[in-house]
Amino acid sequence: MDYANLRRRSLLTAALALPFPALGQAKCGAPTPADMEGPFYKAGAPLRASLAEPGSKAERLLPAGIVTSADCRPLADVVLDFWHADASGEYDHRGFRYRGIVKTDAQGRYLLETNLPPPYMGRPRHIHVKAQRAGGKILTTQLYFPGESRGADRALVVKMERAGGELRALYDFSLFG
Repeated sequence: MDYANLRRRSLLTAALALPFPALGQAKCGAPTPADMEGPFYKAGAPLRASLAEPGSKAERLLPAGIVTSADCRPLADVVLDFWHADASGEYDHRGFRYRGIVKTDAQGRYLLETNLPPPYMGRPRHIHVKAQRAGGKILTTQLYFPGESRGADRALVVKMERAGGELRALYDFSLFG
């Protein structure tokens, strides 16, 4: 039996039971702010729901939320390209560790499993994201953590909660264009 896939499916089932769309930080109709891409983006990340690395001492993190349009409708099949540093503050330049793409479901929901990234080189803890709906503009931004955003746009700070032993980073995206 493939216990890793079974666990991912049970995590997804639990996350999809969250009270969507009541997760969001931003009011519906306000676009998700853009933020810098940074120097470490690498195109071609694989489609996968888990970036978690076996053996990592970092806590497991479940970023989850909903993606809506300017008129507050959930958006299906939005591509969310995530990347972040490893526990040492390094980005993988040769492969795709801590890099991956997830797509929203028919209700605009997404879920990712990863390890909590660290702050590094004076930067606050963060996760990079590129979001794009079919035929739409690419939104490049970063998600920050409460109390660690160091001047970043407050609209980019995730809502953290611990539920059932899991650490969740809840964030809703609103895409325009």
